[in-house]
Amino acid sequence: MTRPTIAIIGASNHKHKYGNRAVRAYLRQDYDVYPIHPHETQIEGLPVYRSVRDLPVDRLDRVSLYLPPDKVLQVLDDIASKPVREVWLNPGTESPEVLARAEELGLPIVQACSIVAIGESPYHLG
Repeated sequence: MTRPTIAIIGASNHKHKYGNRAVRAYLRQDYDVYPIHPHETQIEGLPVYRSVRDLPVDRLDRVSLYLPPDKVLQVLDDIASKPVREVWLNPGTESPEVLARAEELGLPIVQACSIVAIGESPYHLG
């Protein structure tokens, strides 16, 4: 059986940031984790990709976003370039513009904390 896949856009090397806590939480839940960040090369021992378009997989089970809404708008087209089962807008990532554009692209949006959704607590990952 294959492990579920997740791209974490806005992944971080800073342990206090949710983009790092998400990487660690999904690794603990046995996901194949693909951190995405424009300037990092490695996060939590994993190779980092610049875009969803650069990932070595054809489809994703989940994309989780940790970016401000103006940056989310810039990556929605990249996300739409691959089949994805769920796109998670974590608290603070959404805006009316983001939701409208995601709907135009037909993205399956979930507005909630993706860390809590897998049974982890972001506060215990600090």
